[in-house]
Amino acid sequence: MTELHELDALAMAQAIINGEVSPTELVEHHLDRIAAYGDRLGAFVTVTADEARQAAKIAEEQHAEGIAAASPLFGVPTAIKDLAPTAGVRTTFGSRAFADWVPDVDANAVTLIKRAGMISLGKTNTPEWGLSAYSDNGVAAGVRTPWDLTRSAGGSSGGAAAAVAAGLIPIAHGSDGGGSLRIPASACGVFGFKPTRGRVSSGPLGVDVTGLSVQGPIAWTVADAAAMLDALATPMPGDPYWAPPLEKGDTFLAAARTDPGQLRIACFSDAGFPVDPDVHAAYQDTAALLEDLGHDIEEIDYPFGDELVDHFNVLWAAQALGMPVPPAAEPLLQPMTQWWRERARRQTGEQVYNALVGMQLGARRALERLAPFDALLCPTLALPPQPIDYFRSPDDQAEEAQRQHAFTPFTAGFNITGQPAASLPLGVSATGLPLGVMLAGRPAGDAALLSLCAQVEAARPWRDRRPAL
Repeated sequence: MTELHELDALAMAQAIINGEVSPTELVEHHLDRIAAYGDRLGAFVTVTADEARQAAKIAEEQHAEGIAAASPLFGVPTAIKDLAPTAGVRTTFGSRAFADWVPDVDANAVTLIKRAGMISLGKTNTPEWGLSAYSDNGVAAGVRTPWDLTRSAGGSSGGAAAAVAAGLIPIAHGSDGGGSLRIPASACGVFGFKPTRGRVSSGPLGVDVTGLSVQGPIAWTVADAAAMLDALATPMPGDPYWAPPLEKGDTFLAAARTDPGQLRIACFSDAGFPVDPDVHAAYQDTAALLEDLGHDIEEIDYPFGDELVDHFNVLWAAQALGMPVPPAAEPLLQPMTQWWRERARRQTGEQVYNALVGMQLGARRALERLAPFDALLCPTLALPPQPIDYFRSPDDQAEEAQRQHAFTPFTAGFNITGQPAASLPLGVSATGLPLGVMLAGRPAGDAALLSLCAQVEAARPWRDRRPAL
């Protein structure tokens, strides 16, 4: 008999509609899962059990009164990444300097998740300010992939991906400034979708001068992620970036249930760093699968100029300095965070401006090269999930930054161009570790990309491949 946590998010919502399960039963079941496995995985910073129970009670009352479901995910448990403000619930940003901060306003994404009827069970773990490719911060235990508790779940949405992979929640909110949805999705064997720049608002408090970051879903299935994107894709006045909306009546969920047609797909696997043989085999297998599905596949060179790495790092450091930290709290920051901030203090305004300009010009050149193609295929990561302490270098943060870049050389390019991109859990290493493969779409082509991802999922299903905790 299928247990509740083995259902995908849409199936849970349908079970509520059918009267087979109540929101309270779903909430209690998943709270039990969090109690059993959450600490072992390091997935949650804060669990909001009382608030979740109250929200479930309200959802049951609405269902009993015949109030139409606010979305296809009505009544489904979820969780919010601890970089997004949540009114009345502490938001640490993965930092001891903010360990007790409780905002008085929700992020717009949180408001929309509530409006859709989803029920948050708490805040998921993240590295300090989302700066790292692994989720370890000093606020909570480091996040481990449920496939091997000696290995990192990746970052920065590491808690979200580990929680979904372990069945602590069926779907999660995350964010991605350089791969932070896709990196942990690959390390945890789930589906992570980075929307187009401007698709999801960072308001009312969030700002993104660089245009690198966007919020999105981590889920077991493409359809689940598409349904959550439908809930999230509502802009706010004052947003600096706006993605073109879908045609009236269209949804991302409908797109995930639509044949993508025959596409021209570029692919590459050389980003200047060694790629693990198992990772490369998963990439090659996916290219062959896409060809079998009728798509035209063409190998290309790395489409992002090498100079973009330098521009990205200048801006990454500047973002680290943008967080308001009292001088007395500086020693509480992680060594890697302090290193980024010190680097930023040595940068000039001219360097930051030139990095912004260079990044935009580089993105333009990359998109011009990719314009003939409907989609692009590459590995998500260069390596399988790594041991917990692999990235840490206590005496040399520059070496730590280099290790992280060698682990994630494929992801940040799509933050620079603003394209939608997804990690699909299509590979398995020789030792049984999950390996993601990345598909990216045209700018603003989220619907078409979801359609392609769903076609691949149907041809090579992964939802029943779950870790044995």
